[in-house]
Amino acid sequence: MGLSPLVVAVRDVERGEDETRYVAVERLRLGLLTYDNRIRVTLRSGPEVVEGRVVSPGGVRMDYRFRLTESGGGTEVEDVLVVHAWARPLLGFAARKAREVQLARAEVLTARLG
Repeated sequence: MGLSPLVVAVRDVERGEDETRYVAVERLRLGLLTYDNRIRVTLRSGPEVVEGRVVSPGGVRMDYRFRLTESGGGTEVEDVLVVHAWARPLLGFAARKAREVQLARAEVLTARLG
């Protein structure tokens, strides 16, 4: 929590040797309506990389990876998202939301490191 402005809760955390699985609750605002989307997240991390998969009950899947690399006097972050959906309008919505979260995450990480 804290790296995505959409996530309001995390539940059912299962820690394995190589990965962590949990259910995250994303709060989506659709005009006047609010929808709590419960997504299944699988997270794997190593010394320089975090990668995972998100599966939404609405038929959206997202694979992601961010890699940290030393660069000069700081750290370079490579943040890659691949979004899949069963319908083009849903894909467009999910991709926009994923990009908003990606940009917000960059701001949070910059603030934490600064």
